[in-house]
Amino acid sequence: MKKNLKTLQDECISCPFPDEVKDDMCYICSTQQIIRGKWKLLIIWLLRKDPVRFSQLQRKIPNVKQGPLTSQLKELVESGIVKRKSYNQVPPKVEYSLTSKGRDFLKVMAIMHSWAKENLFIEENRL
Repeated sequence: MKKNLKTLQDECISCPFPDEVKDDMCYICSTQQIIRGKWKLLIIWLLRKDPVRFSQLQRKIPNVKQGPLTSQLKELVESGIVKRKSYNQVPPKVEYSLTSKGRDFLKVMAIMHSWAKENLFIEENRL
């Protein structure tokens, strides 16, 4: 589902939730829509250290097809999470990296990791 930030803002304004819920939920719903996609969280994670070329991402993500990877990268670029840098050379070279907004989102992923570790998985020593 392709949405730009203006569309997300417009949806928040017209959201059917009651105002007392909408004020808090709008931000959560918008974030969810930006990261929704089978490969987006993995893409963000793989870009956490260094810029990565498209072919490298394809190799690192098992069973991903070129179309969905291209589409999800484009959506992440449009939402300001990922930056696409194209080099003027032959053969063409394109690298993807996280923007500052994308690097900030790594903090959210770290919290999600901690929550899942504490609440979803039973460790032998925690029984």
